[in-house]
Amino acid sequence: MITKTIQIQEFTIDELADKVSDKLMLKIEVYLKEYATKNDDTILTREETAEFLKVDISTIHNWSKKGTLIPFGIGGRVYFKKQEIINYLENHRFKYK
Repeated sequence: MITKTIQIQEFTIDELADKVSDKLMLKIEVYLKEYATKNDDTILTREETAEFLKVDISTIHNWSKKGTLIPFGIGGRVYFKKQEIINYLENHRFKYK
């Protein structure tokens, strides 16, 4: 096993923390950009949609009737596209003051 020794000089603990934080934020931003560009083709049942949104299944039914969520059906079953839900949420963000 190969080990490496890292020697840090002329840094305070706060400066080191800032450097690590900056690098970590860059990695997180790259990850989020990659994640945002990927389409999620996952389909969810009504129950899975309710769990994903952390609401009751009756809320999913009401949102479907109002057109907030657009369901589609296969063989008498109701499904929702996860990416459409995510897109809806991103386009209807609240701004808190």
